[in-house]
Amino acid sequence: MGRHGKAGMGSIVFSVFLCFSYQITVAFCLEPHLSSTRVVFQMNYGDIEFGFYPSVAPRTVEHIFKLVRLGCYNTNHFFRVDKGFVAQVADVVGERTVPMNEEQRVEAEKTVKGEFSDVKHVRGILSMGRYSDPDSASSSFSMLLGDAPHLDGQYAVFGKVTKGDDTLRKLEQLPTRREGIFVMPTERITILSTYYYDAEMESCEHERSLLRRRLAASTVEIERQRMKCFP
Repeated sequence: MGRHGKAGMGSIVFSVFLCFSYQITVAFCLEPHLSSTRVVFQMNYGDIEFGFYPSVAPRTVEHIFKLVRLGCYNTNHFFRVDKGFVAQVADVVGERTVPMNEEQRVEAEKTVKGEFSDVKHVRGILSMGRYSDPDSASSSFSMLLGDAPHLDGQYAVFGKVTKGDDTLRKLEQLPTRREGIFVMPTERITILSTYYYDAEMESCEHERSLLRRRLAASTVEIERQRMKCFP
């Protein structure tokens, strides 16, 4: 190959590199902002933690977080586990093992206007369940177990799983049965309890705790040195 051929090949390689870099940059820029609020579902198979995209679906996030704060998902369950597709949390109305109080029921019976976006349905994404009415989403939502591009723009994405993919994989291995279009676990997957916290505050607390331990250790060392010098 002549000199000009090598130069041409180099230009092609460089162009491909630029294109690839641009795709990575665009993908990074399109990642929605994840708020610092974290919700944890505790189950006998392990915990699942997730966060919210308030800039993508503000009304949905506000509604779901209020349901969590009121304890509405406690004793609820995952009624659907379709391997490679979705693990879906049941509607809290009528699906909990403990009856709801009036405040919980009022919030749980509300519906949210569909907040559809360009965020892709990939593994770990949280997506609202609904009926044919685009504004019928209530309290049921799915955790994606794989990529589902046919859901893009049709269902409201409002967050993503931040910890607990190992728990989701455990759920995918459970025995299931098919009822119509639904693949359902043969045993009840109960959400035993839930809690929430602020990830940024948690990080600050950890740093403060670490600093306090270091200061305490320094104080002990200073006192030890003092005792050596002045027995």
